[in-house]
Amino acid sequence: MIHDTIAQLRGRLEASGALKPEAKSAVLGLLETLKSEVNELSATHADQARSIAGFTQVSAHEATRERPDTRLKELSIEGLRASVAGFEESHPKLAAAVNRVCMALSNLGI
Repeated sequence: MIHDTIAQLRGRLEASGALKPEAKSAVLGLLETLKSEVNELSATHADQARSIAGFTQVSAHEATRERPDTRLKELSIEGLRASVAGFEESHPKLAAAVNRVCMALSNLGI
């Protein structure tokens, strides 16, 4: 399920016409890093890994809509940040990856 969610998100980002090529490339790179970290987490914390993947998908959807809703984008990104809360000590690479994804989605300039 997590792999499917991330694959769907990757497809959505690749197909998005709302992103500049360099922004798309940067977000896709961050997504690969996040995928690796979520895979590690899913071995021990499957529910939390699904939440992170789901919030990532919603956040990317809101950030890449043709007519974005700033409030929904901010809420979805906050949900993504909250989904990783508590993992800063046990999974610092995951927390850093989520923070980079959140920052990239926030800074898309949409």
